[in-house]
Amino acid sequence: MNADIQLRTTERMKKSIEALKHEFAKIRTGRAHPSLLEHVHVNYYGNDVPLSQVANINAEDSRTLAITPWERNMVPAVEKAILTSDLGLNPSTSGVVIRVPLPPLTEQRRKDLIKVVRHEAENGRVAVRNIRRDANAELKSALKDKQLSEDDEKRGEEQIQKLTDQYIKEIDALLEEKEADLLAI
Repeated sequence: MNADIQLRTTERMKKSIEALKHEFAKIRTGRAHPSLLEHVHVNYYGNDVPLSQVANINAEDSRTLAITPWERNMVPAVEKAILTSDLGLNPSTSGVVIRVPLPPLTEQRRKDLIKVVRHEAENGRVAVRNIRRDANAELKSALKDKQLSEDDEKRGEEQIQKLTDQYIKEIDALLEEKEADLLAI
């Protein structure tokens, strides 16, 4: 019983870390990276589909993304999707290739992005703590139903606290790395 709870808790905490990494990937640094356009959706024959399903996205250099739609008639739709996204990017089309230059980040924009990153990291910490709370509630319920002894419950709580500390340290390391990435010029 105790091992089951611990296993489920570990899985849920790993998923929280993955979700945080995904959110961090959306927040752009000064470098061009294909994951910046991951959440952009394009109208493809009446359906909204991710950009990666209708085009090839490459980092041409450190400041430019090159997008090559698989169908020539998708070029205007892809360009419109990038323009209307919340990224503030201005694509330019040359034939079939759409180039998206990334403007350098200003000092104020960097500070704003750091605030966003810290907020996302705090959301990650809260998610991990909520998972800990749920796991501890499961342990208490198992104790109440006499499926666990008090000693097993205490050991389980200690193990779950160790897991929580481990994943919060991982979140802090990811935050530190992303902040350093944002401050790099």
